[in-house]
This record gives sequence, structure tokens and C-alpha cells, in this order.
Amino acid sequence: MGKKNKLERFAECKTFDNLFEYSFERIKEEGFPLKGRWHEFFGNDNPIVLELGCGKGEYTIGLAKVHPDINYIGVDIKGARMWVGLKQGMAENLKNVAFVRTRIELIEHFFGENEVDEIWITFPDPQILKARKRLTAPIYIERYKTFLKPDSCINLKTDSDLLYDFTLDVVKDAGYPIVYNYNDLYANDDNLEVKTIQTYYETMWLKQGLTIKYLKFKVQ
Repeated sequence: MGKKNKLERFAECKTFDNLFEYSFERIKEEGFPLKGRWHEFFGNDNPIVLELGCGKGEYTIGLAKVHPDINYIGVDIKGARMWVGLKQGMAENLKNVAFVRTRIELIEHFFGENEVDEIWITFPDPQILKARKRLTAPIYIERYKTFLKPDSCINLKTDSDLLYDFTLDVVKDAGYPIVYNYNDLYANDDNLEVKTIQTYYETMWLKQGLTIKYLKFKVQ
């Protein structure tokens, strides 16, 4: 994507009323007004599910269409990619979708205690050389626990053996109950909804013969 297109997308993103973009400085000074009050934005008390590192928001949008009675929020720092999900959400008039543009390191500033019901982490950067920056590292899971309800689930979908094995070790070391654990998601006949929504990259990797890993666990 050219620089001009990126700038145009950044500019258009600022016009969407379901995108929230706060700098660390602003959060530090003012706080985030919807923290603990997201039900006011959505106009209901339905469950809230996050997609972290959402990219184009393919899972956010896909799940929101399947479950209109659940509110979905995509979180990422790359606004030009997020533009795709924002445009689709607006075009399809999805009232249960929102996006937050921020670094995941700041995620706890946007959600209040017991406000979030579930997390999806779909094909994140495996951070080959920086284990502490992996979105399933203990330091991040502790952040998520500040706003997740008790016994809430975290879903990881990845093509990375490194990230899958790392996360499995984190989960086992912490004693978190495992709900699903597939080192090759599509090699079984289980009728799981997780198979029905595929990102662009997931489709591409499947065509290349790569295996997709899926891990769902509860945090306590």
C-alpha cells in the first residue's frame, strides 16, 4: 500500500464514530471515558469480546455477524489495516462492533474490572526474538486479567509452532484449564465455529499446506 493511500485511510478512520483512538499522554491526563462503561456506547448489557491485534478486523466482523447479541471490539495499533474492518462494519450497519487503536501494552486503560467476557488473539506476530512481547506472555495475561471476568477464555489461533508451544507452556505452568487444544485444527472432524471464520492470511497459509493451531484456555 502506498503512502498516499495509508494517509487517506488514516484520515477517513478519524471520521468513524465506532473508532476510539487515545494517546498514552491523553489517557494519563484524562483517562478513557468508556472504561467500565462500554455498555453505554453499545446501548446494551450484552457480553463484550475483544480481538487483540485485530489487523483488518476479519474476526471482529465475522463474529459480530454470527452473534448479533454479543459486542465485539477489535484492538490494534495499525489504523490503515483497521480501516478495512471499520468500512465493512459501517457498510453492513453492525451496531455491535467497535475498534480501539492503541498499543496492546496499554490495553488495561480501556476496560474496567470484569467488563470483558472473552479474548481472541488471531495470528499475532510470534515475536521470534522477544518472548516478553508475545501477546500470550504472562505479563500480557496479567494485564488481561484486570478486566476479564472470572473463568473467562482466551483463544489463540496461529500458524506459528513457536508461539503455540510457548503459549501451551505458559498455560500449563499457570495451571489454566484448557478448553480446546489442536496442533492441527483442520486435521479433525470436530464441528467448531473457529473453523468457519478465516482471515486472508489463514486462507493463504492453508493453501500453502501450513497447519493452523488453536488453543482455548480459561484464566483464573
